[in-house]
Amino acid sequence: MDVELAPLHVESVGSGPPLVLLHGWALHGGLFASIVHAFARTHRVHVVDLPGHGYSAPMRPWSLDGVVDRLDERFGDSGRIRILGWSLGGMIAMRWADRTPSRIERLLLVATTPKFVAAPDWAHGIDAQTLDRFADELRVAFAPTLLRFLTLQTRGGEAAHAALGSLRRDVLARRRPDAAALDAALAVLRDVDLRATAARLPHPALVIAGSRDTLVPPGACEWLARTLPGGELATVDGAGHVPFISHPDRFLAAAVPFVDVR
Repeated sequence: MDVELAPLHVESVGSGPPLVLLHGWALHGGLFASIVHAFARTHRVHVVDLPGHGYSAPMRPWSLDGVVDRLDERFGDSGRIRILGWSLGGMIAMRWADRTPSRIERLLLVATTPKFVAAPDWAHGIDAQTLDRFADELRVAFAPTLLRFLTLQTRGGEAAHAALGSLRRDVLARRRPDAAALDAALAVLRDVDLRATAARLPHPALVIAGSRDTLVPPGACEWLARTLPGGELATVDGAGHVPFISHPDRFLAAAVPFVDVR
């Protein structure tokens, strides 16, 4: 069934303080389907499709601040917001918190880094050519490349085998991301540096790392947790880049108590 694209597609469930879920590059909010219920017991959970992804319309031009503008407009009347940001979604969450610190209550940053690509003064990133090669593969064969990536990043988890079937269904259930949005979001991953931003964010923040994450190395999450003034770290042993899918019980054991604080 075709769904009319919205400026920002949001699916909401539950009641309580607002919790906004922000997904990563090339995906959509449906990736969170298996964990939404755990947060909806105590929160009004808002699962977002980023502009140009899933059921959200493209945004021209696509930029980190443009996405924050759209989020701020959509949730401007929601009171103080808690955010779960995964991967690119965590970078967006940090920029949002920096721009409107009084609007954001706490940050749950999952497999998130302040700087995605390695540099002479940053050893906790991946090589820019590796990122570009993955993007090229997505452009040529989107579905197989994305499914291969998710399979590798969930391998070894207690729920990995059971999760893969639903992953294949959920990930491809929505339209392929807008090509311009993919390229612009890739540029954010390649170019944005939020290290100075992280050092001035006053919010309580939990950084959840996967010990086997090959995209956001655990060292990046450790640095982020140390640098955030209110930061703390939880590491999911054996997990890759999507710990909420590969190791949901251990992920939720760390995430739910942090988010539930009143």
